[in-house]
Amino acid sequence: MSAAAVAGLEEMAAALARRDGVIAELEARLAKFEARNRELEATLEWYVRQIFGRKSEKLLEIDLALQGDLFAGLGVEVPPDDGDEDVEPPRRERKKRRKKDRSGAKTDVGLRFDETVPVETIPVKNPETEGLADDAFEVIGEKEVHRLARRTSDFVVLRYVMPVVKRREDNTILTPPAPPNVLERSCVDVSFLAGMLVDKFDYHLPLYRQHRRLKANGITLSRASLTNWSRSAIELLRPIFEAQCASVLSSAVVAMDETGIRAGREKPGQMRSAYLWPIHGDRDEIVFHYAPDRGHRHVGEFLGDYKGCLLSDGYEGYASWAQARGDSVVHAECWSHTRREFERAQKSNPTGASEALLLIAGLYRHEKKIRENGLEGADKLEWRQRHSRLLVKALWRWCRKQRQRTDLLPKDPFTKALNYAWNRRAALEVFLSNPDLQIDTNHLERALRVIPTGRRNWLFAWTELGAEHVGIVQSLIVTCTMQGINPRIWLVDVLQRVQTHPHKKVEELTPRLWKTLFADNPMTSDVGTGTLDRADG
Repeated sequence: MSAAAVAGLEEMAAALARRDGVIAELEARLAKFEARNRELEATLEWYVRQIFGRKSEKLLEIDLALQGDLFAGLGVEVPPDDGDEDVEPPRRERKKRRKKDRSGAKTDVGLRFDETVPVETIPVKNPETEGLADDAFEVIGEKEVHRLARRTSDFVVLRYVMPVVKRREDNTILTPPAPPNVLERSCVDVSFLAGMLVDKFDYHLPLYRQHRRLKANGITLSRASLTNWSRSAIELLRPIFEAQCASVLSSAVVAMDETGIRAGREKPGQMRSAYLWPIHGDRDEIVFHYAPDRGHRHVGEFLGDYKGCLLSDGYEGYASWAQARGDSVVHAECWSHTRREFERAQKSNPTGASEALLLIAGLYRHEKKIRENGLEGADKLEWRQRHSRLLVKALWRWCRKQRQRTDLLPKDPFTKALNYAWNRRAALEVFLSNPDLQIDTNHLERALRVIPTGRRNWLFAWTELGAEHVGIVQSLIVTCTMQGINPRIWLVDVLQRVQTHPHKKVEELTPRLWKTLFADNPMTSDVGTGTLDRADG
């Protein structure tokens, strides 16, 4: 072969090599773009679901045949369920219309009310008896119709009339002092303060809307006055909040989370992002701590020297703090958050995600049985060891097998879900050895829901102090709700009592203890003790 032919072949080989290199580079870029596209599609799907889709993460249908195959393939012996634990396949049938409960209703349309609701009786004339003599007919009974109505105004002005007298013997003028008020030199009664706080923080009615309602009902006040009264009333509640913080940290198990809030202006037209950190105790108490950011240090600041079990989500700040505390703190993590990762991966890997969801659904089914049977302490622990432990082991076997697959990309949502669960095995198993520990933080998320709900109404806090006040008053109002206490009654009582109650016994005013000590005979307002008249003029 001539030198020219050899040179031509070498040049052709080099061109083919360059083409193969370009093809390989393009294929690598294409694979990268496809992975990125799947990641963006998953993110877009999540946002679309948040806006338009179904919010519930409940597993609608369980394929029992698939569940049996899962256990068989993992080599786990699952004990047969008792007769009362059988789960029937879901039936596809039309739901029967549930019969309305009329028990306790005052009328045939289901209106219920108690003795505290005023009832105004309006006599109705019978047109058929008009013009008839009294002896022409006989009243043999009455028929009643109840309708729920509302007065023009929900407000009333208390007018205290204090007699001014002159003592004849020395002509001294005697005037009784005005009744004491919660806020000195203020024109509002304790009932107004309690109603204002409940309207804003329990019913999420911002102060500017309350100001509009006052004006519409003929009452002229400055909007700044509402803000000042709110701030002053919350400051009176601060010692009670601090006492409740100490009570929560004395719990054997606490759950902790964080939720965003806008507080203070970062620059004109932009509010600063901050956080409220709720801590839920094991005696139905919760406290919200304010922090300007989500830094790890705040976990230690709010938990202090706490000793016990900390239940949280997968945020690293909790794990690092618990690890630094050594044996004094046991860190447990939430199964609901773990399940949520697989739920989000259903589109990228439907089969794998469904298998994980079925295994986790078994854990929740056993927790439901524990609640239905009223198991506590050793009995609850024994049930978890006998039933739930096998499911947890099966899930880890399944995760190990899935993580060995070579077709999963690192950024695939299903891969992220596997790694999330696998890296938290020890923390997720804590509930198996602690009967006082709940399986997830759903109880905490239900309690902190007032913050995002309020965010949609009052939007932000003008100052960081205002955000701190939100945490204080929501801690107490939400705890009242969890304790089965009417927040308005509690506020009317403690706002009057806190100024004279011994400081060393301030914990008695926290909703949990107040319910036992003072709920049967609470302090009330003067509303309803006088004669109701029309306003002067």
